[in-house]
Amino acid sequence: MSAADATDRLLGERYWLEAVLGRGGMSTVFRAHDQVLGRPVAIKLFTQSSAADTSRQESELAVLSSLSHHGLVNLFDAGVDLGEDGQHHRFLVMEFVRGTDLQSRLAEGPISPRHVAEIGFDIAEALEYVHDNKVVHRDIKPSNILLVDYGNGAPRARAKLSDFGIALSEDMERMTREGATTGTAAYLSPEQAAGAKVGKPSDIYSLGLVLLECFTRHVEFPGSIVESAVARVTRNPVIPEDLPVHWRSLLKAMTARRPSDRPRPRELVASLRQLVIAESARHKDVDAPLLEPTGPRDSEALRSAYLDTYPDMALDRVTSLAARLFSAPIAMVSVLDNDRVWLKSHFGAEVDHILRQVDLTTPGPLPQETTVIEDALLHPQARENRLVTGEAGLRFFVGVPLRREGGDVIGTLSVFDTKPHEVSEVELANLEDLAALVMVQLDLRRETARMTGEMDSPIISSVTMSLPDTE
Repeated sequence: MSAADATDRLLGERYWLEAVLGRGGMSTVFRAHDQVLGRPVAIKLFTQSSAADTSRQESELAVLSSLSHHGLVNLFDAGVDLGEDGQHHRFLVMEFVRGTDLQSRLAEGPISPRHVAEIGFDIAEALEYVHDNKVVHRDIKPSNILLVDYGNGAPRARAKLSDFGIALSEDMERMTREGATTGTAAYLSPEQAAGAKVGKPSDIYSLGLVLLECFTRHVEFPGSIVESAVARVTRNPVIPEDLPVHWRSLLKAMTARRPSDRPRPRELVASLRQLVIAESARHKDVDAPLLEPTGPRDSEALRSAYLDTYPDMALDRVTSLAARLFSAPIAMVSVLDNDRVWLKSHFGAEVDHILRQVDLTTPGPLPQETTVIEDALLHPQARENRLVTGEAGLRFFVGVPLRREGGDVIGTLSVFDTKPHEVSEVELANLEDLAALVMVQLDLRRETARMTGEMDSPIISSVTMSLPDTE
């Protein structure tokens, strides 16, 4: 250990260095104790002191001192230490984050889509803030995303963005000459790889690669700086076909090779907020805590593959209420739009096996009137249906049409079960009331989209799902 790495000493007459957390080419990061405020802190002590290094250190200090946000590792203090080598070394005092980084977490096991959405949302919010403050991070990668463990066992681990060592502020002189590449090879944007001008869209691209890696658990552009850079400018990242369409659309947009084709930070925040709601509804009460990884869940993967839901908490409640109304495990809102269908569904844990066998989104003719099949085995038409005769073994169905004011039917509120049911007039009336509430939600959404001009935006169009091939 060099003199600069020595622990058990006082820094700046205030900070007791306890342990080394990590080392880089230009600095060492310590866990330390603030003796004035009595709290743990992280200290970044720079070990180099050339003119260029000093300029970069001052640049990082200037950037960090101008930022304060819950999605960032915030700066508390700064100073200069006279080392045993007789040289002055600048140090930064930052908040100490308990937890791990995303790179280490990915090495431990899979991350659920819900947690990926939450991580993406937190970092997108941080990027929106730093970009509004005319700062470009330029080094978004898993090891620079910290997952905070608050020690309360909550499954929601907040993500924080760290390490602004090569961040670029529009108010500062550009430190990287044109034609040079700065950043981590595997996560460079195409413009970074080409040594071109780097702006805010570069951070969006790099975050897109990080979120893609959360699903695939492998680096999309591995290899040396040359290999990685050449791959970046000659092909798009491979986005798995089995991801839900909303994830595929978002990742494709974030990793577009043309910076102007990528979503703006505010658009990205809005999209990821919707995904957090959707994934939270789909995986409610089944996700393991992010910081306590477990093995892969087949049922969760199948939910992601089959159920492409539009995020809306009101419709989540409707499907849950509809299922409880009949003590049934499956309820669904499905809306047909030309050759596409989008849905909001409730699946009980006891029917996960159905997801392995059946696609309940395949449309047929929309029922024009309320349909009740109390026992499919006693129904002359339904008893030959493959949903009844196959492994799914559905026995009960009730469906209420979703009807516009003009009378057109656009979809159905349906309830399914593997056991027969008797349906009372009160239950049927309650289900029809729920269907009316669904139409209110759909009309409100359509009117909001029309008034905000988002009718044809990616956020609105991403609610649809391509229909699978039918037999």
